[in-house]
Amino acid sequence: MDVPTLVALLGDEGTALMDEACLGYGHEDTLALSARLRRRHPAALVAAALTQARLRTRAADKLDPADAVRMLFTDEGLQQATRQPVAEHRATRLAAALGPGSRVLDLGCGIGADLVALARAGLDVTGVERDPLTATIARHNVAALGLADHARVLEADLTEADRGHADAVYCDPARRSAGRRRFDPHGWSPPWPFVEELLAGPGTAVVKVAPGIPHDLVPPGVEAEWVSERGDLVEATLWSAPLATARRRATLLPSGATLTSADDPGAPEGAGVSDVLYEPDDAVLRAGLATAVAALVGGWLPDPRIAYVTAPRHVRTPFARAYGVLEHLPYDISRLRAWVKARDVGVITVKKRGVGVEPEALRHALRPRGTAEATLVVTRVAGRATVLAVDPLG
Repeated sequence: MDVPTLVALLGDEGTALMDEACLGYGHEDTLALSARLRRRHPAALVAAALTQARLRTRAADKLDPADAVRMLFTDEGLQQATRQPVAEHRATRLAAALGPGSRVLDLGCGIGADLVALARAGLDVTGVERDPLTATIARHNVAALGLADHARVLEADLTEADRGHADAVYCDPARRSAGRRRFDPHGWSPPWPFVEELLAGPGTAVVKVAPGIPHDLVPPGVEAEWVSERGDLVEATLWSAPLATARRRATLLPSGATLTSADDPGAPEGAGVSDVLYEPDDAVLRAGLATAVAALVGGWLPDPRIAYVTAPRHVRTPFARAYGVLEHLPYDISRLRAWVKARDVGVITVKKRGVGVEPEALRHALRPRGTAEATLVVTRVAGRATVLAVDPLG
């Protein structure tokens, strides 16, 4: 879709067409729906309307469905857009630090997901977007959600934007090109040196990055916050020195539970596997805070290089799933197969960490034929491959 087609889509005919396309999408055969609409509307306009119907359906999994049905998208823009709960968490934290009405510059605002969250948090936001089509879509989304008084979009190169009048700068570097992810930060747009410049100051900056960012790439004085939503690790955020309150942080949504490097006393003493095994949330793992979880539950790491935690009793914590340890088994296929047969196991859940085991291959090798279920954790304890039969604890 180009800008002229988008403008036509926002006209009276295009709006009515889009409503009809969204109403029929998912309920009619797509080819039949397209053919029916093309009898009364230009083919390019129909294609654009059906694309929006498809993207709005996908967006409902990432954004509030009530917002998604009023917004417009591009494929790449939706892929890059922040999940709404995550955007709201970040916007709320930034608003609390800056105060209501503070001016935020959103560099590379895309289709406007973060722009919307920042405006709703009470901030005065200016988005900067270089691509004309994406900038037009962002303006539409801000207006469609009733936020035009608090957010605006400039079409410009974000690296050349005047940052002098902003109380804070937010940047979400593009990590996709032609639908493919770019894992090297130097291949992002803008590239990593520009991100480092933002974080070094002299102003206040917040940067969204991929959750796989290496710890040693985080500049000194900057806080790295890894965020998971309902157990799914989704992103990391870098907070420049004026906003940093820890070196590393793990935040779990929707609860908002947070754990930082200040909560981490280091590796506690202990040996072997006790009665309870804890599997830390992925945000905790990426933040390197498994030992902080061990401190919370009165436990230790069975292997210093593997981020499982064990303890003699079950302590409820939002930062890890807990399993009761039923048996310790050797990593020996013949003996494991005999164990499965003796317990009439037919369904096996395999968890693994620190070992080169393919769960599906192991399940196939164990030949489960019975009616019972079992969960096996394949890991290392003090450097040796071990299998633990466990049961999830509530």
